[in-house]
Formats: sequence, structure tokens, C-alpha cells
Amino acid sequence: MTKKVAILQSNYIPWKGYFDLINTVDEFILYDDMQYTKRDWRNRNLIKTPNGLFWLTIPVNVKGKYHQKIKDTKISDSNWCKEHWKIIKHNYSKAKYFNEFKDLFEYIYNSINTDYLSEINYRFIVEINKILNINTLIKWSSDYYLPKGKTERLVDLCKQAGATEYISGPSAKNYIESDLFETENISLNWMSYDGYKEYEQLYKPFSHYVSILDLIFNTGAEIKNYLNSF
Repeated sequence: MTKKVAILQSNYIPWKGYFDLINTVDEFILYDDMQYTKRDWRNRNLIKTPNGLFWLTIPVNVKGKYHQKIKDTKISDSNWCKEHWKIIKHNYSKAKYFNEFKDLFEYIYNSINTDYLSEINYRFIVEINKILNINTLIKWSSDYYLPKGKTERLVDLCKQAGATEYISGPSAKNYIESDLFETENISLNWMSYDGYKEYEQLYKPFSHYVSILDLIFNTGAEIKNYLNSF
């Protein structure tokens, strides 16, 4: 029996490629035992506005916490939820399918009751998976034993999860030691984010590299036509 696994840090309301990767595998492991990195996708993402791309950023405690893990990173200002929803509503209220999803996302933002970034990211990922009918098993790296070594740890996570195939994002080509997967008879394959179709966005110029909220609000039930894994 084959089993495909992907391992990636949690992101805040990720772009469409993140969900294509989740939908490509049988188990998706949130790799939040990794060190938190500033100015990355962990606590922020892009949306479209009339004035161009805009970063929605969750404020987090980083002062003096140079080596903290993503799973230990906490929010520094609890008002971020209301502020983010206000910005989203202001910029997407005229989107074709905004009203269809408005109540769901308003409820999510109003019901967040954790100070931990990982748990917030997880909540959005799970809810968006439901919208897309993605049934992939989501687990945490902390559910498993984690040995040392960059590639060694990925290989061992795959072994513990019973993977026969590991699907990696293309940026990992810079550091992954493919022979370690080969030694364990785990097939290593690379996710491709090429070939995405453009859709009608509210504001020009078109950008693929925005939160999937943009795709949801602009395409509604047609969303799967603009993802590659369906």
C-alpha cells in the first residue's frame, strides 16, 4: 500500500499552492517544531487591495526569543482578529462570492481563543480544507519522535508515518539529501506550482501569490477549477 506524506511549517491563511500540496498527500505534517523565522509566512500573508498587495500580519512576541519554535510563538496583541477581519471585509466586500463565505470567516475570527500562532494557523487550515473538501489527515511534528539532522528528521518522520513517498516543496531542493530517502526506500518527489490559471481578481495587476481567501471570495464554487490537484 502506498502512502504520500508532506511536511511543512504552518502558515497564516496560506496561498492556494499550500492547499494543493495538502490535497496531493495522504498525511500532512505541520512542522512547527522548527525555529520561528521573522518576516516569513508563519504569521502573515498577502491580500489584494485597491492600492496593491497588503500584508496581513499577526503580531507575535519575538523580542529576546531568538530560538523559539513556531509552536511556542505567542500573540502580542489580542486585537489583531478584529483588525484583520475589518481589513478583509473592507477590501473584499465587493467580491462576487464574499457574502457566501462572510459569516464563516467572521465566526472564525471572532471565536479564536488561543494565544499560540500554530493553533491559529491550524484553525484556518482546517476550516479552508473543509471548504475545499480536502480530507487529508493533518498531524503535528510533535506527535512524532524527532531525531537530529535536517534531512534525517524528514526521513524519520516519513518512516514513522509509514510513508512510501515524500512530496516536497520545490524550495527544499537547495538542502535535501535525496540519497537518504533512497536508502529508506521512500520515493522523493517535488511539488510543482506551475500552470495555475488566472481568475478575475477585484484589483489589477493579477497576482497568484496571495492568500487563498482571494481565490475563495472571487471564485466561490468554481474554486477547484483554479487549483491543480483536483
